[in-house]
Amino acid sequence: MNSSSAVIVARDVRLTLGGVEPVEILRGIDLDVSAGESVALLGASGSGKSSLMAVLSGLERATGGQVTVAGLDFGALDEDALAVARRGRIGIVLQAFHLLPTMTARENVAVPMELAGMADAAARAIAELEAVGLAHRLDHYPTQLSGGEQQRVAIARALAPRPAIVFADEPTGNLDGATGARIIDLLFDRQRASGASLVIITHDPGLAGRCDRTLELADGRLL
Repeated sequence: MNSSSAVIVARDVRLTLGGVEPVEILRGIDLDVSAGESVALLGASGSGKSSLMAVLSGLERATGGQVTVAGLDFGALDEDALAVARRGRIGIVLQAFHLLPTMTARENVAVPMELAGMADAAARAIAELEAVGLAHRLDHYPTQLSGGEQQRVAIARALAPRPAIVFADEPTGNLDGATGARIIDLLFDRQRASGASLVIITHDPGLAGRCDRTLELADGRLL
């Protein structure tokens, strides 16, 4: 792959945590992800999948190597600059939906964009919620939504800012099989429609097989 066309370029990325007895979590990761590509990170629990996502999304700082995302050198940015860099560039969908219980579906999608200074936040929120089949749930609170509907709101929140990259960490882990399958179909549909790159962290080989490329981690290394 030509790294000049990649939205993610990771070179010899390392992550070590702990003080007296440090633990090496990531052990020299090299990875490129192209624009619009879907990539699955497959591996057993403790293999380093979620840690790698945290580093690539700017939520965790690598202790070694270089991470360039959407043309930005994450290693050269302080915490405030990383937070700004994530806005509009990176969307994240997690196993736990992390919706704010005091906000409606519409507000959960719109408010992060408003805080980022996007002028058309309200219109984008409505359009994205309609796209994930929740036009009739705009003013419902999370407790009034099913698990599948809450994850749809989370997907809308991640994709409404038109990010270059969407990370999904076990996005169906809290859902039953049939609901989870529908959510995955929706996630791929919205990713293709937006043109974003998609990085899915999973332990499910079937889900991984739907991606353009599958990478397996073991003991902090890509196999």
